[in-house]
Amino acid sequence: MSDADSARKEVDRSGRVVGIQGSVIDLHFGSGLPGMYHLLVTESDPEVRIEVVTHLDETTVRAIALTSTYGLALGAPVKDTGAPIQVPVGEEILGRVFNVFGESIDEQEPVRTGERRSIHRAPLAVSRHATRTEFFQTGIKVIDVLAPLERGGKAGMFGGAGVGKTVLIMEMIHNMAGIYKGTSIFCGIGERIREGEELYREIRDVGVLENALLVFGQMNEQPGVRFRVGHSALTMAEYFRDEKKQDVLLLMDNIFRFIQAGAEVSGLLGQIPSRVGYQPTLATELSELEERIASTESGAITSIQAVYVPADDFTDPAAVHTFGHLSSSIVLSRKRASQGLYPAVDPLQSQSKMLAPHIVGERHYRVAQSITKTLSSYEDLKDIIAMLGMEELSADDRRTVYRARRLERFLTQPFFTTEQFTNISGKSVELEDALAGCERILNDEFEGTSEESLYMIGNIEEAREKGR
Repeated sequence: MSDADSARKEVDRSGRVVGIQGSVIDLHFGSGLPGMYHLLVTESDPEVRIEVVTHLDETTVRAIALTSTYGLALGAPVKDTGAPIQVPVGEEILGRVFNVFGESIDEQEPVRTGERRSIHRAPLAVSRHATRTEFFQTGIKVIDVLAPLERGGKAGMFGGAGVGKTVLIMEMIHNMAGIYKGTSIFCGIGERIREGEELYREIRDVGVLENALLVFGQMNEQPGVRFRVGHSALTMAEYFRDEKKQDVLLLMDNIFRFIQAGAEVSGLLGQIPSRVGYQPTLATELSELEERIASTESGAITSIQAVYVPADDFTDPAAVHTFGHLSSSIVLSRKRASQGLYPAVDPLQSQSKMLAPHIVGERHYRVAQSITKTLSSYEDLKDIIAMLGMEELSADDRRTVYRARRLERFLTQPFFTTEQFTNISGKSVELEDALAGCERILNDEFEGTSEESLYMIGNIEEAREKGR
């Protein structure tokens, strides 16, 4: 290519700002419109980055600013980078913290890796998906027994503000490093920087940082950043699954903020809102992210997603659409949290498609069904107890109540990540020990043991010691 041709190509990639409305920027290009999702930079300040989201006509595109537009003026020259946002992939990125652009933000040396990949990638072809269903152990009793997770599946943690979603995710990172030797990727969507910094220190202090990486789109950043950071984390996860043939644990906190960022972007673009003010493209945008999370025969991305439920309303469109993608739903209850039953998982609302005899086995299925039946009967009896007292119940009903209360307390568990606050050593419990403990309580072996001795323990044998 001659120098003149090169210069012409460079000119063709240049445009100028013709309209600014907050984070929405209209740009005119003389010839050769940039492609959808291409990243644009301003020539005066390369730190101002813009993503193309729609073509208005033959010469004009509309874009969303991914950084502050302070100082950007009409007529400012912009340049098409010729590609969407690209993030680094490779072994070199482990142990580091990144932003949506794949730039390290942990005040260390820049990451040097030979390969960068676009964050906009197609999901796996159906023919490449694994067809086996495998159990994914967490070491947390109430989850492993009543809402078991699937390897390569998607699990959602539903709950309002302050019921323990982030603490539960931090505990899973800790436990997964001990049980599975794969890679953990934490994606903070609209994360409070205080929580992000605490999580970084926690992962570093327990010695699992070399097998983990963190990607943040912070709460104070532009909605476009919060909307794209999940795609950046997924691109990194796909590398370890497809190239390194590893199991990857992808933790996302919080998927609701991804939907919320999409609603903000939609509003900025002037789209007519749908039900409850959400964007009309909610289902499509969520699917584009969720469908990339899958397992192959050689590696899997197992995703655990915290899902904020607005006003604890599970009929909210954000919660309803998210439910449809999940293989397990872990519902956190404010009522249980107020009773001090941590983790505050609601055993009657939480569910999993894994909980079937042909997947987890007859014994596990039978124990889980018995627990659910006992706790459901207790729930039905609570109104009678509140009005008339325990004395008015039959002997069988009283036994059911005592059994349910012991089960509720046994399903609590001290966490490694909360040791500094509770002064109780954290416990990871094998599935076999959790099932054995629940079975023995259901068989009334602990009828003479105080409920308190079953609270915040690991396996059931600790109850005897605590009782003494």
